[in-house]
Amino acid sequence: MSTKPRIVVLGAGYAGMMTTKKLMKNLSPEEAEIILVNKHNYHYQTTWLHEVAAGTINQNQARIMISDIISPNRVRLIYDTVVEIVKDENRIVLENSELTYDYLVISLGYETNTFGIEGMQEHAFFIENFESCQLIREHMEYQFAKYKNDPDADESSLTILVGGGGFTGIEFVGELVEKVPKLCRKYDIDRGKAKIINVEASPTILPGFDKNLVAYARKSLQERGAEIREGARIKKCTEEGFFVGDDNELIKAGTIVWTGGVTGNSILGKSGFELTKGKVTVNSDLRAPGYENIFILGDCAWVMNKVENRPYPPTAQAAMQHASTCGNNIKALLNQEPLEDFVFSDKGTVASLGVTDGMGTIFSGTKLFGKTAAAMKKVVDDRYLFLLGGPKLFLKKGKVRPF
Repeated sequence: MSTKPRIVVLGAGYAGMMTTKKLMKNLSPEEAEIILVNKHNYHYQTTWLHEVAAGTINQNQARIMISDIISPNRVRLIYDTVVEIVKDENRIVLENSELTYDYLVISLGYETNTFGIEGMQEHAFFIENFESCQLIREHMEYQFAKYKNDPDADESSLTILVGGGGFTGIEFVGELVEKVPKLCRKYDIDRGKAKIINVEASPTILPGFDKNLVAYARKSLQERGAEIREGARIKKCTEEGFFVGDDNELIKAGTIVWTGGVTGNSILGKSGFELTKGKVTVNSDLRAPGYENIFILGDCAWVMNKVENRPYPPTAQAAMQHASTCGNNIKALLNQEPLEDFVFSDKGTVASLGVTDGMGTIFSGTKLFGKTAAAMKKVVDDRYLFLLGGPKLFLKKGKVRPF
């Protein structure tokens, strides 16, 4: 029986994949056994899900087989669903088996947060995972096909209603203003009949963004046919649409998508971790409070910015940086060396507003607009592919073609 320490990584998202890669680099096969557990045998680009949902990219471009990146000869790959983490026994309960660990990395990603809005869970689609986004794409196209072939179809069935004007919601709307005209041409439907409506409860879309960037995004989307409703609180969601505002106005739609919030994976609560808004506030070295051998990363963790006394935003770039710190700290634990604190390096944030439009900031706050921002967004996406799988993965899945 192996006496090597066992490191188990739960979840093959950005943090899980990059942590596993870091551990493979930091540790020899003789130093530790590494196990990666994931529900599916593939990893997907979470930041591309809005494109999968809109149908503006080939869905397989966003999906990567885990065994193409992580060698099964080096890392034990287990495709199963996590049911519970029994922390005090160093044990993980899976649907089909159980695992023990010496060191645990929890990077199980996010789940949609409906904030208790009545009917949202039952009647809206979520941009939550690869499968949910496939359903959105298929449902949306079905509505157009049905309208074309059913003389009694209601025109509201062509309306696509997007709840939430944050980063994901606005990027999704940016894809829709490009996709909907193509669907109208495909099914010979007047473009004026198909509406794209974004509903945001806050006074402005993209809360927290620079006002000039927000103004640019709003104008760009409106000029291309999207309706933006700000300061409009959703009271209830039904199969017909949203009831909005104090007068309970009904906005009817054939496709309803909620993008208004996420929370950490529910396994955290089921396993007895202390939560703040669905996530665990981790120590500065990314370990769970009270546990020397458990690290929590990505969307499952609140990592505090001590200077501003608030958590860092749960972005893909943060998750990748969590992975680097975590990999180094597990190696330090094995060698009985001091652990390092997580230090976030902000590379900026760029939002796509479709294939050739975008806005955001890079590095020290330099603002980008239009085609320049759209190109930078693609570079950011491709950088991750290169870091994950080198030139081979970049050439196979990348958005910017070198030739």
